[in-house]
Amino acid sequence: MAAPFEERSGVVPCRTPWGRWYQTLEEVFVEVHVPPGTRAKDVSCSLQSRHLALAVGGRQLLQGKLFDSTIADEGTWTLEDRKLIRIVLMKTNRDAGNCWTSLLENDYAADPWVQDQMQRKLTLERFQRENPGFDFSGAEISGNYSKGGPDFFSLEK
Repeated sequence: MAAPFEERSGVVPCRTPWGRWYQTLEEVFVEVHVPPGTRAKDVSCSLQSRHLALAVGGRQLLQGKLFDSTIADEGTWTLEDRKLIRIVLMKTNRDAGNCWTSLLENDYAADPWVQDQMQRKLTLERFQRENPGFDFSGAEISGNYSKGGPDFFSLEK
């Protein structure tokens, strides 16, 4: 089985003061740098459909309403190497037109260039899924790719 699209093509991260976040068609990944030696029992993470809260050692690092809804039961967090918390959120709306412009409703917005690159990546990922025999991981895209690119299926009608 081939590696996931984002592993072959790379990710488009949105850098933040605490780390970074990035997205695929299905998921949003949040990577938070924490003090080395952090233990899981020091971490408090609440993942709800439209809300995220993360505290380490009693200090709030992230809290707020998510940009869009997620499937709360499928959200996970892990502590890696006792210095990085990785949160994975499953999007409820999984089409290329659902490119999050920020992690939280009013915080951690991608700048216009990063947002453009994220949308390009999601559109290529959509093309990859629609055409599994082709490899779009190294492709470049230009033209109409906003909102997930053109809808070729409507042409068949």
